[in-house]
Amino acid sequence: MRFASLGSGSEGNALVVQADGGAGGRRTSVLVDCGFGLREAQRRLQALDVAADSLAGILVTHEHGDHVGGVFRLARTHRIPVYLTHGTWQAVAAMPGAAECEHRFIDPGKVFEIDGISIEPVAVPHDAREPVQFVLDSGRSRLGVLTDLGHGTPHVVQAFSGLDAIVLECNHDPDLLAANPRYPPALKRRIGGPYGHLSNAAAAEIAAAINGTRLRRIAAAHLSTHNNRPELARSALATALGASPEDIRVAQQQTGLAWVELGVSMAA
Repeated sequence: MRFASLGSGSEGNALVVQADGGAGGRRTSVLVDCGFGLREAQRRLQALDVAADSLAGILVTHEHGDHVGGVFRLARTHRIPVYLTHGTWQAVAAMPGAAECEHRFIDPGKVFEIDGISIEPVAVPHDAREPVQFVLDSGRSRLGVLTDLGHGTPHVVQAFSGLDAIVLECNHDPDLLAANPRYPPALKRRIGGPYGHLSNAAAAEIAAAINGTRLRRIAAAHLSTHNNRPELARSALATALGASPEDIRVAQQQTGLAWVELGVSMAA
């Protein structure tokens, strides 16, 4: 299994995951969210050598525009099925093109499969209708995608334990958020609240709680442009995991994150 980010942040999010073992021995590709317009999503996929029409499905975490804004145009153009919760569908059903796509309903905690990849939607605390994050299992590797939640819960920690790799939100540094003159107090409270986004410290606590002997790759994601710095996120996660900051990858808004292969040690 391997994964790569098309881009991550408030201006758009998308993550592509690939695993061997699909029908006829081919590689299965799925996309988690798409907050980019059609042409930009196609361009970023092409940069990763992924054909949009090869995607076996698009997994939607929740209805916020930076995650779902480009899903339906991409899905309609390339006839890709969209997987989302009933609550998310209720929130996005009126979006242009949504009704014209093939959508398949998923339930938190109920595992389903796409061409050899086992996928568990995990309920998370976030200010959306029925948000989920995902654990993807190829049978040989387990990848967790955990962004857009306000705090860790025992359920989240349990669901995301035993991973080989995780893409983990490190949205903000509380001091930078508090000092940011661009954000009104209400927005700051929302971001830092229990249904907002993870701070570096909160992400580090989750990483430490789920860490095990299998965890080999960790990527920080959804960093705020104005309220965080890559070096702060790296430092927090590295300290929690007893690793070097250089071992922590960061998915950037403009450049995303190149392919990360699972199955080798973090220091490799």
